[in-house]
Amino acid sequence: QVQLVESGGGVVQPGGSLTLSCAVSGIPFSARSMGWYRQAPGKQRELVAITASGGGTNYADSVQGRFTIFRDYASNTIYLQMYSLKPEDTAVYYCAVVRLAGGIWLVDYWGQGTPVTVSS
Repeated sequence: QVQLVESGGGVVQPGGSLTLSCAVSGIPFSARSMGWYRQAPGKQRELVAITASGGGTNYADSVQGRFTIFRDYASNTIYLQMYSLKPEDTAVYYCAVVRLAGGIWLVDYWGQGTPVTVSS
């Protein structure tokens, strides 16, 4: 049974930082690519960052240079470090197990999501 359990969301002021965690079980962690997505109120879910099984990372243009995705192989956990947060980063953030098909990242499994609110 695949389980993705996110934590670390909360309320933060603009310019602040936050780190999200996603504990992963039920899959060969080192062999799968993982990602973070987000969905803001009234908007479609969007890709934020990917950590590929081969070691590379990809970021959405809107978070490039402010967010960092990385994984801890010892604990089967992926993280999303978020700095210089803006109100437009407000969303529910989802962890996902992903795969690349035809140049597009497809999601095989979703976590339950953790909310992030950036507000003064």
